[in-house]
Amino acid sequence: MEKGSGVYLVNTDRWYVERLVWLIAGTDVLVSSLLTIVASPNWAFSILFVGICSILVALTGFCIVGTIFTTFGAEPLLSRSGRLPGKKKAYLYFMQTDTWFLERYIYLFVGVNLSLSSLLARFYSPSWLLFTGFVGTATIIFSISGFCIMANFLYRMGAEPRLCRQR
Repeated sequence: MEKGSGVYLVNTDRWYVERLVWLIAGTDVLVSSLLTIVASPNWAFSILFVGICSILVALTGFCIVGTIFTTFGAEPLLSRSGRLPGKKKAYLYFMQTDTWFLERYIYLFVGVNLSLSSLLARFYSPSWLLFTGFVGTATIIFSISGFCIMANFLYRMGAEPRLCRQR
C-alpha cells in the first residue's frame, strides 16, 4: 500500500446514503451516551447496537439504515447490487465488499470501538461514555464536513479510499 499524502475528505456537495448513515449513527451514539448518563445505564446497549451494526456493515456490506435511505430514493456511492429477484430497483443496500478500502475500515474500527466502550461504560465505568461521545461527535462532523480523524490516519497509513474528493 502506498501511503497517502494531503488531507482525506469525502464529498459534501450532496447528501448520499453513506453520509446519511454516518449522520444517523453519530446522532444515535451521542444521544444514547447522554441518555446513559442521565436516564439509565441500559441506554449503553443502544450504543452497542450501533457498534454491532457497523461491524456487520464492514463484514457483510448489508446496512439496514442504508436500505431505508435507498428505499426513499437516496443515492448510494459505495453500494453493490441489492436487487431482489424479479425487481428492477435495488431495495437492499449492500456496501461494496470486493476489497478492504478505507471507508470499510472506518465501519469496522468505529464498530469495534463503540462495542467495547459501550460495554465498558455499562459494566465498568460511565467514564467510557466520554469516548463514545467523542466517536459520535466525530462521526457527525465526518458526515457534515467530510473530515474524519480516523480516516486521515488510515489514509496516511496507505488505506485506499473510494470516496476521497481531495488528496
